[in-house]
Amino acid sequence: MTSPQPSRDIATLVEIVRRLRDQDSGCPWHQAQTFQTIAPYSIEEAYEVAGAIEDKDWPALKEELGDLLFQVVYHAAIAQERGLFDLGDVALAVSQKMIRRRQDIFAGGVPGPVGLWEKAKAEERAAKGKSGVLDDVARALPALSRADKLQKRLSSVGFDWHSADRVLDKVSEEAAEIVAARDAGAGHAEIEGEVGDLLFVIANLARHLAVDPETALRATNAKVTRRWTWIEAELAAANRHPQDVPLDELEALWTRAKTEASD
Repeated sequence: MTSPQPSRDIATLVEIVRRLRDQDSGCPWHQAQTFQTIAPYSIEEAYEVAGAIEDKDWPALKEELGDLLFQVVYHAAIAQERGLFDLGDVALAVSQKMIRRRQDIFAGGVPGPVGLWEKAKAEERAAKGKSGVLDDVARALPALSRADKLQKRLSSVGFDWHSADRVLDKVSEEAAEIVAARDAGAGHAEIEGEVGDLLFVIANLARHLAVDPETALRATNAKVTRRWTWIEAELAAANRHPQDVPLDELEALWTRAKTEASD
């Protein structure tokens, strides 16, 4: 049997996955994989795509998109082995969905009113017997992203504040409830619940300010990492370690890092 050669044709990728999973001549590790065991890798690859975009590393983005595509082909291969569907069915389903949701573009050629997409999704949920507006918000989403999506869905049916100022008031209220719970000697579970409420409202504030909360927090994480790495390098140059440096000196270094370690 000839070895497949690198190709721009997706059929080659399909054949590579088939050969890897072949129960007679394939790789034992790949033979053993299921939807459930591969799902964590799919999530990881999606995050690596986001990371390459965040870093503006376009060669890496090409590679990471390839890894993500591999995951799609892999899941489709497992489904085909089980007689469920194949990659062609996946492509058909998503193309049908895009055309159905944007009939204004594909049929009329003129963009429709704001909200048409959500209206189409609501009709799809109803057709599947999912009448609740929150029924199909994926539970596997990161908590911050899921909070954002839940709030968007609630807003689509009118359950929403009308300004960011109202949300800011709620942020202050939720923060005060954390302090009150702590001062009253509340248990861990109660304080955890109050912190969760605050995070949920923060995600709502981000939405009102047209900020994606997950993206905003990822950027801050990167900023903190960049600044701390600079601080460690400065201390290492002086043969010192962070744990041996007084807090006020670390804070002074942090202030310097804001300019020295900027993008």
